[in-house]
Amino acid sequence: MPVLRTPALLRAPALLRAPALLRAPALLLVSALLLTACGGASAGAGPDEATGAGYPLTIHNCGHEVTLKSAPRRAVSLNQGTTEILLALGLADRMAGTATWTDPVMRGLEKPNASVPRLAADAPSFEKVLDAEPDFVTASFVSTLGEGGVATREQFDELGVPAYVSPSDCAAGKDNDSGGDGSRGEPLTLDTVYGEIGDLARAFGVEERGRELVAELRKRVRRATDGLDASGVSLMYWFANSQSPYLAGCCGAPGAITRAVGARNAFADTHDEWPQINWETVADRDPDVIVIGDLTRRQQTAETAEAKIRFLEANPATRNLTAVRRKRYVLLSGQAMNPSIRTVEGIEKVAAGLRHFGLAR
Repeated sequence: MPVLRTPALLRAPALLRAPALLRAPALLLVSALLLTACGGASAGAGPDEATGAGYPLTIHNCGHEVTLKSAPRRAVSLNQGTTEILLALGLADRMAGTATWTDPVMRGLEKPNASVPRLAADAPSFEKVLDAEPDFVTASFVSTLGEGGVATREQFDELGVPAYVSPSDCAAGKDNDSGGDGSRGEPLTLDTVYGEIGDLARAFGVEERGRELVAELRKRVRRATDGLDASGVSLMYWFANSQSPYLAGCCGAPGAITRAVGARNAFADTHDEWPQINWETVADRDPDVIVIGDLTRRQQTAETAEAKIRFLEANPATRNLTAVRRKRYVLLSGQAMNPSIRTVEGIEKVAAGLRHFGLAR
């Protein structure tokens, strides 16, 4: 997400809003198994947590070695993506704070989330994080734990606080120095997200919960895409900004969604994560479906889905697009457009939308 790297930040879920406007299929509800894993303080200790077995533990992460002497008991998550993984693993009782929220919390996690202090709605200061006395820090983006972010990993290391970054922001050929939100030389896969869940479950000594969560997410993907054939259908993902829109390139979370449903990305020829592309080029590509970020923040123009659709249907450069004339819109939260457990939600919604529009065989 563009943490203030703009695009992949905010959003808010959805449900049918007008005949052809898809907002939130029933599959969006986190399933019973996932919710069992989400139990928070009542979930119970795993064997490693209870006995201290397996520590010290070293996790190889984004070119760093993250060593934990024991299971964390005062973790701070600096981005919503990692926060929701920890909550889904039932670790709310071992979290000392969260920050940088872009959407309402994932459905099913409201109760455990309410028990965790929110240090800041956006990026907190380093001092604010230290005030929470963390024994482990996580983040979804390299820029959060880097120069210009909350603090560098080295700063946390000097204080003896292990710091972990989502591998989705450094793996799969991700180049964060190429400007904007970076670029990818290789397509991101959900296996990278599942690997993050496994890492964090190991860090906290709750590996079985991690395996259950990954199994449930895999099941949801299979259920959403079973028998789906959307070959030949082109999708465009619009995150934010009406003047110079941020549209998804080939290989981030929207690419993983597109591959899962068997469609194609109208801008699969760019490896930038969220390039800004002019509307004339969009008109040339004329996508069959527009996947719209329904954002809850207020940083760019046309943040909400409503504002985006109003723009699309009034602007001379876009009102004659096939997707606009036929009102083929699928609404996603910003987190679903980031590499996170919410990407599975994105697959569910896009798959349901393609079926709703009669575009999937």
